[in-house]
Amino acid sequence: MKIQVTKKAEKKMKMGYPLIQKEDIQNGYSIDTKDWVEFIDSKGHFIATGYVGEQNKGVGWLLNWAGPINATFFEEMFSEAKVERIAYIEDETTTAYRLFNGEGDGVGGLTVDCYGDFAVFSWYNETLFTYKELIVTAFRKVFPEIIGGYEKIRFTSKELPESQHIFGGKAPEPLMVLENGVRFATYLNEGLMTGIFLDQKEVRGQFVEGFAAGKTLLNMFSYTGAFSVAAAMGGATSTTSVDLAKRSLAKTQEQFEANHLPLEEQKIIVMDVFDYFKYAVRKQLTFDVIVLDPPSFARNKKKVFSVAKNYGELVEDAVEILSNNGVLVASTNAANISLDKYTTMIIEALEKKNCIYTIRQTYQLPADFKVNRHFNEGNYLKVLFIEIKKV
Repeated sequence: MKIQVTKKAEKKMKMGYPLIQKEDIQNGYSIDTKDWVEFIDSKGHFIATGYVGEQNKGVGWLLNWAGPINATFFEEMFSEAKVERIAYIEDETTTAYRLFNGEGDGVGGLTVDCYGDFAVFSWYNETLFTYKELIVTAFRKVFPEIIGGYEKIRFTSKELPESQHIFGGKAPEPLMVLENGVRFATYLNEGLMTGIFLDQKEVRGQFVEGFAAGKTLLNMFSYTGAFSVAAAMGGATSTTSVDLAKRSLAKTQEQFEANHLPLEEQKIIVMDVFDYFKYAVRKQLTFDVIVLDPPSFARNKKKVFSVAKNYGELVEDAVEILSNNGVLVASTNAANISLDKYTTMIIEALEKKNCIYTIRQTYQLPADFKVNRHFNEGNYLKVLFIEIKKV
């Protein structure tokens, strides 16, 4: 099947831009096919082979600018990805990392993560999922050392479980993995999450290496407390982890216990983050380092939160309970906000609070989360270490 793209779209696609939007397709988007598609320009010339399949971004992906898509194509993509992960594969202190990062490695709509001897596939649209057998077979040929696999369904489906075991052996529960020498308990078949977000490994590595040594840390939207554990391993005097989800208490305790860290110096609080800020002000609590790493969008009974609209409020609240000359670690994975826009949002909030600030470090995705150089939107992670002095 061939699909003609608009003149406006063909230039960026020929340059290597992989994402297809509705408005890129000639005569509007009304295509329903699971077949591989040849995308052609206004003169009928071949641009690339890809597919259409709606997901949270766009309506399809270009995959191969050189020819057809088949088993050999996927084997080559996985082989290239493996070569580029050699440093991770050989690193005995980190056993959980991304093996294949969607469009960054040439196949938009699929990611594969390594957890020790196991792999977790995430499928982001139904079209690519129909080629699951072809893709998984190619993967196993390139990665014979992976002894078992799981999958996450990240598109809407009434028939498919959101998580399931798909081949080989089954992982123990919990499966202990290493990151920067720190142990983390993961669960490969508990819904969409595994217990740790692998894209933050370099940021957590700063804490393991002693960034918060001798300091108090507040970890907001703490999930399973990975930042807190990393800070404690690196010599933080105490950590406080705050998350609204009730499961966060037991999950965070488990991560501390996995590293033989006494729980006496670690506070784990199940509470709405904004309520905790108010509580901390009333109790006159302050912290030397505050980590703000909210989900892009969240809703509870009292409030709807989005990074685009509300991150500045978080920063303002954090400043109220940050020690003088303390450090704010501001983090987001919101792909719809550029690094420049994100930085501006934070600076505006700090200036509103009359703070003197210095941005000490900036992080984006680590090397295992390979980014397509023609698709900057794929570099979604933004983390700023900001030293703040109150006037």
